[in-house]
Amino acid sequence: MSPITPEEQLYIIKSGIDAVIPEDALLEKLKRGKPLNIKLGVDPTAPDIHLGHAVPLRKLRQFQDLGHRVTLIIGDGTALIGDPSGRNSTRPQLTKEQVAANAQTYVDQAFKILDPEKTELKHNADWILDLDMAKLLSLLSNFTVARILERDDFHKRYTGGLPIALHEFLYPVMQAYDSVVINADVEIGGSDQLFNLLAGRELMEKLGMEPQVALTLPLLEGTDGVRKMSKSYGNYIGLTDEPNDMFGKIMSIPDELMIKYYRLASTVEVAQIDEIEAGLANDELHPNKVKRALARNIVEAYYDEAAAQAAESDFDLKFKEHGFPEDAPVVEADLTPGEDGTVYFAKIIVEAKAAQSVSEARRLIDGGGVKVNGTALPAKSYYVTPETVAHAQVQVGKKKFFKLA
Repeated sequence: MSPITPEEQLYIIKSGIDAVIPEDALLEKLKRGKPLNIKLGVDPTAPDIHLGHAVPLRKLRQFQDLGHRVTLIIGDGTALIGDPSGRNSTRPQLTKEQVAANAQTYVDQAFKILDPEKTELKHNADWILDLDMAKLLSLLSNFTVARILERDDFHKRYTGGLPIALHEFLYPVMQAYDSVVINADVEIGGSDQLFNLLAGRELMEKLGMEPQVALTLPLLEGTDGVRKMSKSYGNYIGLTDEPNDMFGKIMSIPDELMIKYYRLASTVEVAQIDEIEAGLANDELHPNKVKRALARNIVEAYYDEAAAQAAESDFDLKFKEHGFPEDAPVVEADLTPGEDGTVYFAKIIVEAKAAQSVSEARRLIDGGGVKVNGTALPAKSYYVTPETVAHAQVQVGKKKFFKLA
């Protein structure tokens, strides 16, 4: 166990969290001086994870560093039901094969964060799929329909006349049963998981067990600084992103999100984060230096120190020194001029995959966001002479570069 006091442990554990329910129960468990069993259940509904998914994994690692044990439950049983949390419609049910493939990829990425020697990996299909009707009915008898409908997502769907499939009611019961099976001391989840976590606490209490503590974490906003990190929003930072991309994406987050990223996504100690937060508030620290340190820390956490340093150098080459990356792709474009002696450069930008559409390319040109050999094209320069761009180095926006053959 950690040599620090229970109160000091609680201070570290509470950094960045939404809520701990009840806090006094967690402190009492910590005071016993024995390793606690910290639970996280994940349904492998998608193969790749990003920094937002990694937030609870980081908190688990924090518990491990304090001397506690972690039980990571792969929800290959509950994933067949589909977590209704935050949903306004029934999730499509996955096949066993899809769940198995996603689970292996998830585990590989999770162990970039967790200490394997302090992690017990379990699959809840091992006990959920073996439940007989008598046991299932016994578990269900501990919950009422009215209680389940207290869930915000179920309540909205019910009052809005939207369908709720009967099997979805099983989800919080099965997640609660996971806690019973492994005898969890603490369960971690996102803020949208609070109902499920409290259901576990309730079921354990009804079965005569010491109830788990529920610890919730906030959602992490993506690089746009507004919406939660999500692949569908295009604002995510993947755990398998290349170091240069990861560093650049972190540098693009708004300054006001830096401390949240430090607390939820970095390996920096809590006391040091508190000092950084105070330094920023007192204008003693420059935000750019603080963000660089954050980017280096996160890249190093998933790669190594050399990769983090190389990524920072690449970033400086592209943005600080206004250089041009040596590894920029070479694009062979048709520079045959039309009758007016020009080529449609907006289309070439799309062909180079530096813009998604000609209209986007034209907007970038109009905004001064397209540079040829270091000089921004004037607005409306959609057509240019071949000599202007032949063998040129082209920068589109802040992050896209290519060379013309």
